[in-house]
Amino acid sequence: MRFDVDGPEAVKPEIIETFPYWYAGSDAVITITTDEFVSVCPWSGLPDFATLTIEYIPGEQCIELKSLKYYLYTWRNVGMFYEHIINKLLQDLVDACAPRWMRITGDFSVRGGLHTKAQVEYGEKPHEKEFRS
Repeated sequence: MRFDVDGPEAVKPEIIETFPYWYAGSDAVITITTDEFVSVCPWSGLPDFATLTIEYIPGEQCIELKSLKYYLYTWRNVGMFYEHIINKLLQDLVDACAPRWMRITGDFSVRGGLHTKAQVEYGEKPHEKEFRS
């Protein structure tokens, strides 16, 4: 049995909104986590659940959270492999906010006895500064 699935064209990156970042140039890392991400298996149409972690250092813009939630909701019937999902997420979010650095981690629920975690990164994260007392 197979349930119908949508293709990547169902994802709506144009609904991602941003707002000006007052501290452009700062190395502040913004971390957004949700355990409500759902897509579907491209073969069976059965749901795939994941915890997503989005980390980024803003450039001139920050991601507006409500619009991000709506964007992630557009994935709920999209049939895609995990490896492709995180790359598409990164591409869409980088296009929306042009961060200095971004990393997305998808921690997908166990399916068929296998646990999958996929991670992709954009840009170069500034080195941690050493603090001396």
